[in-house]
Amino acid sequence: MTAQRSAEESAEEPGEPGPPEESLDGPGDPRGPGDLPCDDLSRLAELHGVATSYQPSADRTVTASATALTLALAALDVDASTPAAVTAALAARERQTRERLLPPTVVCWTGTEPRLPVALPPGTQLSVETEDGEIHPALGQLPPGVHRLTATAPDGRTATSHLVVAPAGLPTPPGRSYGLLVQLYSLLSRRSWGMGDLGDLAELAAWAGRTLGAGFVQVNPLHAAVPGTPTDPSPYRPSSRRFPDPVHLRVENVPEFAHVDDRERVRTLLERGARLREAVLEKGALIDRDAVWAAKREALELLREVPLGPGRQAEYADFLVHEGEALEDHATWCALAEVHGSDWQRWPRGLRDPRSPETARARRELMDRVDFHCRLAWLTDSQLTAAQRIAREAGMPVGIVHDLAVGVHPGGADAWAQQEYFAAGMSVGAPPDAFNARGQDWGLPPWRPDRLAESGYAPYRRLLRALFRSAGALRIDHVMGLFRLWWVPQGHAPTQGTYVRYDAEAMLAILVLEASRAGAVVIGEDLGTVEPGVREALRARGVLGTSVLWFERDWEGSGRPLPPESWRADCLATATTHDLPPTAARLTGEHVELRDGLGLLTRPVEQERAEAAADTGEWLEVLSRLGLLRGTGGGHGASEEESEIQAVHRFLLRTPARMVGVWLPDGVGDRRPQNLPGTWDQYPNWRLPIADAEGKPVTLEDLAASPRVRGLVEVLRDGAARRG
Repeated sequence: MTAQRSAEESAEEPGEPGPPEESLDGPGDPRGPGDLPCDDLSRLAELHGVATSYQPSADRTVTASATALTLALAALDVDASTPAAVTAALAARERQTRERLLPPTVVCWTGTEPRLPVALPPGTQLSVETEDGEIHPALGQLPPGVHRLTATAPDGRTATSHLVVAPAGLPTPPGRSYGLLVQLYSLLSRRSWGMGDLGDLAELAAWAGRTLGAGFVQVNPLHAAVPGTPTDPSPYRPSSRRFPDPVHLRVENVPEFAHVDDRERVRTLLERGARLREAVLEKGALIDRDAVWAAKREALELLREVPLGPGRQAEYADFLVHEGEALEDHATWCALAEVHGSDWQRWPRGLRDPRSPETARARRELMDRVDFHCRLAWLTDSQLTAAQRIAREAGMPVGIVHDLAVGVHPGGADAWAQQEYFAAGMSVGAPPDAFNARGQDWGLPPWRPDRLAESGYAPYRRLLRALFRSAGALRIDHVMGLFRLWWVPQGHAPTQGTYVRYDAEAMLAILVLEASRAGAVVIGEDLGTVEPGVREALRARGVLGTSVLWFERDWEGSGRPLPPESWRADCLATATTHDLPPTAARLTGEHVELRDGLGLLTRPVEQERAEAAADTGEWLEVLSRLGLLRGTGGGHGASEEESEIQAVHRFLLRTPARMVGVWLPDGVGDRRPQNLPGTWDQYPNWRLPIADAEGKPVTLEDLAASPRVRGLVEVLRDGAARRG
């Protein structure tokens, strides 16, 4: 994920043992022991899904402070600021729970007997109005969808609820496949403008599917970024998760580009794009997203002067109707950000409300810019859809795997347009653990579980539907967030947060419903500390997990590497991720030297080197014992390092994993991680092109012609064919 979330993806190892119980108050915390929650406050918190404690490991329980509970409840509009307020709020919540007929959202899985989570008075009549407007007198056999459930009690009371009817689970992914993992911006071709784009993605998918027999290509989140000076390059803190970023457009592939009258400006723009590309590929420059966007924006402004043909105009009109208010809000935020800056919380007060008269007036005044940003969303969506179509036409059973970030930037478009769904004054993070004693604050506002339930999870449904439109599969970053998230009050340390629960059954039901409708696979990123039952619940609904080779050990027993037959089948198995060292760096120990050079080590470098060498040596011994190390001097003169990387992937193919992912930079021996957790400006996170072992950038065309890539692919194709 982001640079802030190092511990979550460091290992699956359980936390270090500690005292049996402690509060979240860390050293130097000004609060005293009197800040521990009272019984009424704890009861009130539990009724609102706010956890009063958590377990970083099986033998350790940490109690949340009264401050953490009070502030989390305040973000849910519950006043717990005084003992009297707690008493009143508790009485009100208990009365509401006792008297309500139906909860806001009810879940029903097909193939199971419908069950209501509340006891209705005898004689209560139920009726269901489906999405299609059909009326059913009871909860019998209902089609999948989000319907309207009505209960009428004998005393005349009525209540309505959103009824989510979802398939029992997602189907098994089609066959067993391997695929490529890549950060799209890092994959430049001889046609891109300084960073990888959707044209490159389509080209990669066509080549990988037709020539390599790959089943999928997984990319980083392509969500719209928050513009800035400079723009935050992390794809995991976007302005909007609903709409893609037009910086990924292949401008030349927009049909209107060929019909621009001013050919001199077109030539100038193409030369500008070429200079940006050459700076990265030939001169060692970092990827400059802002410079790329400045050039593309100028080109897109130019081609907008070309009238759309009747068919294209009709297609655009359909897109506007289909996306509706959500697109208008997104485009309005983009237009207002051009005038007032990219943090809506600093805008003139009237514009901070997307439904205010001031905003409506500003939208009318800026309608030309609003339309421009609507059109960019349409063009980007069209190229995303085309990339998935090309992937499937190339024979990929899955195609493009998109990535859903865990949240959005607090100053961005989604946080502005959907304010009622976000918890004000809160940020998502992670509690202290064995790898980060201070905890983590990711700077992302969390969704309010109560507002989601009241809406029938409308924003979540719309988000998933938009993503699945151009995806064969969806990777969900920090999938544990469907169950609970660590809420950190703004202005407080992460240690002073607490978990807030979501209705995991409803979140999963919506996910399964929308993925089933799209015929898509779902992969949950479940690395790090995972509470008991989460992986089992995901697996029961057909959601795949994520298994990384270096973390797969017998943690409850010998601690030795887990043999391939003991791996879970329902997962995407990989050697590394974007937040971890490439395989070559781990095999050579260069990842330790990198962290040492940046002052990131917390132990003596000799100790780190020895531990890393022991870990790698243990894995190499396993690979050798299994006969997976085939030696050097293969058909293309494989080096020892290449042979070891090939052996790692032979091991992955020995596991029962349904999907095996290959980090594309591993194919050319890249040493540098795309993101180094714990760094900000000390390391060029999210700005590196794919490079070879010497650090020389490698283009898509170079990859396609690389003997080293070909050697690794032969291993994967042969292994996949034998296990298919």
